[in-house]
Amino acid sequence: MGLTPQATKPGDERATFLPNYMASNLSFDASRTRLASRDFGGLTGAPPHGVLVPSSVHEIANLVRVAYEADAHFRVAAKGHAHSIQGQAQAPGGVVIEMEALKGCLFNVGVLENESCSFSSSYSVERESVERESGGSLYYADVWGGELWIDVLHETLKHGLAPRSWTDYLYLTVGGTLSNAGISGQAFNHGPQISNVYELDVVTGKGELLTCSKHQNSELFHSVLGGLGQFGIITRARIALEPAPQRVRWIRVLYSDFNTFTRDQEHLISLHGRTKFDYVEGFVIVDEGLINNWRSSFFSPRNPIKLQSIVSGSKGTVLYCLEVTKNYDEATADTVDQEVDSLLKTLSFIQGSVFTTDLPYIDFLDRVHKAELKLRAKGLWDVPHPWLNLFIPKSKIADFDAGVFKGILGKKTSGPILIYPMNKNRWDEKTSAVTPDEDVFYLVAFLRSALDNGEETQSLRYLQDQNERILRFCEEANIEMKQYLPHHTKRAQWVQHYGPKWAEFEERKATFDPKNILAPGQRIFSAAQPIILPSASSS
Repeated sequence: MGLTPQATKPGDERATFLPNYMASNLSFDASRTRLASRDFGGLTGAPPHGVLVPSSVHEIANLVRVAYEADAHFRVAAKGHAHSIQGQAQAPGGVVIEMEALKGCLFNVGVLENESCSFSSSYSVERESVERESGGSLYYADVWGGELWIDVLHETLKHGLAPRSWTDYLYLTVGGTLSNAGISGQAFNHGPQISNVYELDVVTGKGELLTCSKHQNSELFHSVLGGLGQFGIITRARIALEPAPQRVRWIRVLYSDFNTFTRDQEHLISLHGRTKFDYVEGFVIVDEGLINNWRSSFFSPRNPIKLQSIVSGSKGTVLYCLEVTKNYDEATADTVDQEVDSLLKTLSFIQGSVFTTDLPYIDFLDRVHKAELKLRAKGLWDVPHPWLNLFIPKSKIADFDAGVFKGILGKKTSGPILIYPMNKNRWDEKTSAVTPDEDVFYLVAFLRSALDNGEETQSLRYLQDQNERILRFCEEANIEMKQYLPHHTKRAQWVQHYGPKWAEFEERKATFDPKNILAPGQRIFSAAQPIILPSASSS
């Protein structure tokens, strides 16, 4: 396949087909390739032939160029923090690039000249808001593609700034989330992370290192954003920043009626200007234990919330929690209570179910990591994660509730179920990301953990079968959903996933990665097959 390693001593092999300065950073050690074959999902394992631990971006470009020019080319995948679920960052028999090896190599905060602004016209209102709050300046951060978002946050806060759009979990790499979309509760307002990027440096499937933006190599720019790694490896991103707030008012309220819950969510994401919440999410509660789920320590374990005391007399067994925040600092501290109360008065949640906490901005953004540490201490983090993330059109979300939340799930689940709406006009249609064809659509994320504890409803096989039932239900109910962080095994499924964008997607592949070298673990254009990992919890 083009890789011809030559052993120099036990456990230390080098590739003779690469220049000496780069071959020294390419390892064929079994322990390293085994580690590169695992990810957060824990469902598949496909070991690469080698692992590149780069010392510069040029080594990455040279590796891909060698693969492109070789008679028998090999495949290459960039691996960040390995948080993929189905082996998407794996390169069976090829080379995995450890992007985190160069963490900290690049960080710079600057001011963008207005005429170079990359926001699309649909963001004109938001741009004016950013300029006003920033004293007329548009700030950015240049960061390495393998940098973790938590480190980007720490560095930008030193300048009183922060990125505008986030993911719920910050121990993900910049290049990884930008290759998908990057979403959280801010997306209704600022759009996903891919809508908040000014410029990129990208290594294409030909081994070219190119700078791109909406004004320079624009086709590459839009291809890579949300492109699942198919068109290039992101080595630098210029990220939009805004003045960082100091504190966050964090509120949760409960609903027993789904239509009321979604109506209130949709109302909140329709608001503009300063009179709105800064973050809108929500989750589904099908059993009482999930009110204190692993995603946060919002409710004190010393004072657990007893759902029956709140919803006594309510119809149904499924509850819905709306989660919102309001950012503030010293200048707005005196008015935050009034603003929050004014917004809450427009909602129709269960009376007496308002739960509020107040914390530093950084602690809110890093909330999931605190729960991660608790799970790691209990040995419950490194378990299989058969996650399923779906974009559901607004017109079908009530059908989904009836068929899945009140039907397929039963009364037990094995992890949080997120649900929140987003505005399609905050997504740049020129990127490779796909969403339902409606003005408003919902993320529904089943973030479950498979446990080998004797409980059938928490076993890997049960949860995977349930995921398949959910997908079949969507098809039978004519719910034209899109998978987020998609996993498909057949070409026809990918064609259906991209819909009208498929022809363009194929053309972009032929332009930027004509030999199908990059990201084979996505299994879109190549036949790379993962190895299904054995698990006691699957029985």
